[in-house]
Amino acid sequence: MAIIFDESLYTGDERIDAQHQELISRVNKLIESCERGTEKLTAVKTLDFLMDYTDYHFSEEEALQEKAGYPQLEAHKKLHEDFRRSVDELREMLEEEEGPTDAFVAAVNKNISDWLVNHIRKCDTDVASFIKGK
Repeated sequence: MAIIFDESLYTGDERIDAQHQELISRVNKLIESCERGTEKLTAVKTLDFLMDYTDYHFSEEEALQEKAGYPQLEAHKKLHEDFRRSVDELREMLEEEEGPTDAFVAAVNKNISDWLVNHIRKCDTDVASFIKGK
């Protein structure tokens, strides 16, 4: 199921919001490619494409937090690391299968889509509020 970037996902920081839109676009491409029943190689490449952008975005977000003196930076970094680990586990799952299975798509929805939406709505919005308040 595709993620819709709606008002609830805006943090108020234009750069971070633009990156979140790109990240969600990449998640949606992964889900779409899996639902179309693409071959394993396409799914792996799409997952790698998503992870490359995720690394870039997390680095940008953490640098912004460090510059602002965000007091929960280390906890936020841990959440990002947990997400990376989940993506690595999905890649391993995909490598073991012949291609993207229904179980893989369900795991993507839970471990990527749901996590990302919840993280943006709560954690990233808190960061943006902190930075605006400074």
